[in-house]
Amino acid sequence: MLALILTPIIAVIGARGVRPAGMEFLGASTIDRAALFIGRVTMMMIAVMTVVMLYEVFMRYIMEKPTEWANEMTLWFASFTFLLSGFYAMQQRSHIRIFLLYDMVPRWLQRVFDSFSTLLIVLFAFFLVYGSYKQVFVNKLYKWELYGSAFNPPIPATLQPMVLIVITLVALQAVLNLFQDWNKMPEIHTDEPDQDEIDALKRAVGQD
Repeated sequence: MLALILTPIIAVIGARGVRPAGMEFLGASTIDRAALFIGRVTMMMIAVMTVVMLYEVFMRYIMEKPTEWANEMTLWFASFTFLLSGFYAMQQRSHIRIFLLYDMVPRWLQRVFDSFSTLLIVLFAFFLVYGSYKQVFVNKLYKWELYGSAFNPPIPATLQPMVLIVITLVALQAVLNLFQDWNKMPEIHTDEPDQDEIDALKRAVGQD
């Protein structure tokens, strides 16, 4: 519960000091910076999850004393990593998109496509939160529902509220992306990296 309360506070503090890598898109809003910071947290969670799995392998197969908590802890971290990385991917415009038709139409029609897709994301987020709010925040979080295993962590009580929180952030980020990219010049998307991407990769690894 303390972690849930501190999460928005830590996100605000982290957003103030986060610095984008050479190949990352920064954005102009606080939400953009928060997404970057959450991306950093997600990377650290993957490292922690890997350490937990390695520890469990060592204890189970070398020491023959398996833990009761490693499996649920890994599931917990993996679930949060999956959710939070979706918010980061939306901010970086790196989510999966199909450009076959998009690249063939003029820019004004691309804006129509962008507006329609953003509307669908917002509607999905709204109805998901509206339909699940009571079930998630009353039956899961307020009653502090546990996982039911030997370790018995509060995975349902924390994970399900995070689903609604993250999908709300994704919808908000999608709206911000629409406004920020409205006057953007049209792009042609190919499988080949363009020169800007190559230069960004070189800067990221410290090459001129």
